[in-house]
Amino acid sequence: GEICAFKIHGQEMPFEAIVLNKTSGEGRLRAKSPIDCELQKEYTFIIQAYDCGSGSGGTNWKKSHKAVVHIQVKDVNEFSPAFKESVYKASVTEGKIYDSILQVEATDEDCSPQYSQICSYEIVTTAVPFAIDRNGNIRNTEKLSYDKQHQYEILVTAFDCGQKHATEDVLVQINVKPVCKPGWQDWNKWVEYRPGSGSIPLFPSIHLETCDGPVSSIHTTIELQTNYIGKGCDRETYSEKSLQKLCGASSGAIDLLPSPSTTTNWTAGLLMDSNDIIFKFDGKQGAKIPDGIVPKNLTDQFTITLWMKHGPSPGLRAEKETILCNSDKTEMNRHHYALYVHNCRLVLLLRKDFDQADTLRPAEFHWKLDQICDKEWHYYVVNVEFPVVTLYMDGTTYEPYLVTNDWPIHPSHIAMQLTVGACWQGGEVTKPRFTQYFHGSLASLTIRPGKIESQKVISCLQACKEGLDINSFERLGQGIKYHFNPSQSVLVMEGDDIENINQALRKVSYINSRQFPAAGVRRLKVSSKVQCFGEDVCISIPDIDAYVMVFQANEPKITITGMDHFARPAAQFESERGVILLPDIRIVSTVTKMEHSVDLREHDRANKQVVVEEMLHNLDFCDVLVIGAELDPEQECLELDHGELQGKHLDATNSTAGYSIYGVDSMFSYEQVLRQLRYRNWATSATSDRKFRVKCSELNGRYTSNEFNLEVNILHSSSSSFMDHVNHMIVQPQFLQSVQHPEGSVSAVHSSVVPSVAMIVIIICVSILVLVITLGVLRLRMARQRGSTGPEGARENEMDWDDSALTITVNPMEKYEKPHPTEEESEEEDIDDEEEDTTSAESDDSEEEEDEEEVIVQKGDKQNATRQEQLEWD
Repeated sequence: GEICAFKIHGQEMPFEAIVLNKTSGEGRLRAKSPIDCELQKEYTFIIQAYDCGSGSGGTNWKKSHKAVVHIQVKDVNEFSPAFKESVYKASVTEGKIYDSILQVEATDEDCSPQYSQICSYEIVTTAVPFAIDRNGNIRNTEKLSYDKQHQYEILVTAFDCGQKHATEDVLVQINVKPVCKPGWQDWNKWVEYRPGSGSIPLFPSIHLETCDGPVSSIHTTIELQTNYIGKGCDRETYSEKSLQKLCGASSGAIDLLPSPSTTTNWTAGLLMDSNDIIFKFDGKQGAKIPDGIVPKNLTDQFTITLWMKHGPSPGLRAEKETILCNSDKTEMNRHHYALYVHNCRLVLLLRKDFDQADTLRPAEFHWKLDQICDKEWHYYVVNVEFPVVTLYMDGTTYEPYLVTNDWPIHPSHIAMQLTVGACWQGGEVTKPRFTQYFHGSLASLTIRPGKIESQKVISCLQACKEGLDINSFERLGQGIKYHFNPSQSVLVMEGDDIENINQALRKVSYINSRQFPAAGVRRLKVSSKVQCFGEDVCISIPDIDAYVMVFQANEPKITITGMDHFARPAAQFESERGVILLPDIRIVSTVTKMEHSVDLREHDRANKQVVVEEMLHNLDFCDVLVIGAELDPEQECLELDHGELQGKHLDATNSTAGYSIYGVDSMFSYEQVLRQLRYRNWATSATSDRKFRVKCSELNGRYTSNEFNLEVNILHSSSSSFMDHVNHMIVQPQFLQSVQHPEGSVSAVHSSVVPSVAMIVIIICVSILVLVITLGVLRLRMARQRGSTGPEGARENEMDWDDSALTITVNPMEKYEKPHPTEEESEEEDIDDEEEDTTSAESDDSEEEEDEEEVIVQKGDKQNATRQEQLEWD
């Protein structure tokens, strides 16, 4: 009648049932081990009750019917939410508002819906333009800007429905991409160029962004804009004559716009540019070319060359603007030949003289070119081979689009006037005046009668020293077409593959071959056109505006050195060859560079070192000017054998004011020529001394040398032996210095110059003294030799007396601190000392005597003492 047990039927149920009261049959169901909802949320099993029936092993007990037990496990919020990813990343394009940039997701391992569901998400990072909804979708609350911020990093957390938050926040990275804009990427706006750098790439890492557009071909133009530099480019600013010679032009070109000087004074009143030989005409100025500069008859062949910068004429009815005009000087107003601009057309007027046949002939040749009025520099060459006239502009040939005929001019005896910048109106007005003024800039206007210029020379004359260049044509890329303009300031490239165009543009470089380039900024412009496949609207590529900064070159210091004073007997000046003025002239150019100190220990003392380097470059003129009264052409002149100029790019002009050597050539060539310049004076009685000044220049006076002054003394005397004696006496201490110290520089010594009048007084005094002493010595010797009357003795005496090569001088002011010997011995010692002085100080003219006689050199102290005593004597 009692209940003894409860039994659970099922596979390893973690439960057991115990009997609490056998009589009442009350029992308890309990867990044998911890129950985990996350492992199993509910259990279902069968339970039966057993009585206390007898029998061995309880085989006879009775059991109840089966009861089904269903157990549900209640959840505890023991787990925190966890995100599925460690980092979330997304990219957005600037300027857009997104509904959802990305979604974050967290999970919870709790088993119940209450604790396992994520109820909300939250952005932990403050002050960011983002929001998140309950499903984890992140959106931006304002438009993002790539320029303002490239990337945002925010932290996000999650909450379950039991309000338990994630133990670790998750990092969300949002990258802001710029709006894809087609154009060139990765290029520098400023490119620095140092003189002597050769060719440097302009865009070494450039590439084109097309935003995945369907591109079929690309057309790119690179332009180097240098219109504000003299003559529109960095050209050598040598004179036109020098340039003509450098380019191998045929001789005979006449420069009509030279820089103003005493011989070329007609340009003195014109407005000039400071850097180059550029003349600006403002519509109020003209210049008359003096008669005799240009031949009256130009013949059927001649060439006119010029640089011109010209803009459109103001007003509706434009006047003719004269560049060059040859018209009647008086009475009439006929234009014989002229070059002028009219309504942006260049016109050459060429009226032939009457020669029997009175027929119409070509007289006006017109060219219509946009460049005539584009306010840029262009180089024009007009080649006339009558009746054919050809124009070269920037090296390209242009035929006239219009040729008009006119009757020949009938002969008259009226003189003609050649003008530049305006035309001379000699007749039809009460007072002759200029008319048809030019507005613009002109440079290097030349006329060459009798010859026309070759294409090669024209190209050389307009060649630019700076421009665009391409490094390694071989690796330019497949299918790339390219083209340079004549001055290499514009490069056009075309291709159908973007990567090939990128590679080609990376090879484009800037080059400036001038040794001393004009410093400043050069503007670069790259413009591109893109063609697309199909009917799509094509991509627009913005232009590149960049700059090349050319630094100032280290300026050279040109130094002229040499012997700055000498004296020669008058006979040498009167000789056929005269006297060489500058036998040892030296021209040296140095440049001072700043260098950083290499040794770190010296950093405190000096950060920079000054380094002086000798450099080689050309000169373009050296002038030997006469200081004081000009040369009298009836009695003196400067001479140079013109054979000395052969094989060099040099010319020379001679005048009473001095000698000028000009042309672009090396300093060594100038030295060679200057060392052959001679001064002659065939009436020396009127002149005692002459002073000269030497000055050299590079780049038409941009860099000038020091002024080297030379004084030449002419020594007058009645006898030639006395002249020789004088020449030995007052020879330059510089020569003495060069004999004593061969390793030293002659040019480094500058001695004090004794005035010529004082010199003559000294010479006379010393000569009388020498004569007295010589007679005294002779009488002593004769007294000693009275006893011996052999012919040999007499012959020896005669030889001693007649030895004119031996020059004896005595300085009466010389002091000796030795004990005084006998009179005879002291005289002999004086003579010996003076012989040593004179022989060691002999000039270059007495080389034969130096060979015969032993030269005894006295060292420094004696020489300085002698100089000091000479000064006291003065």
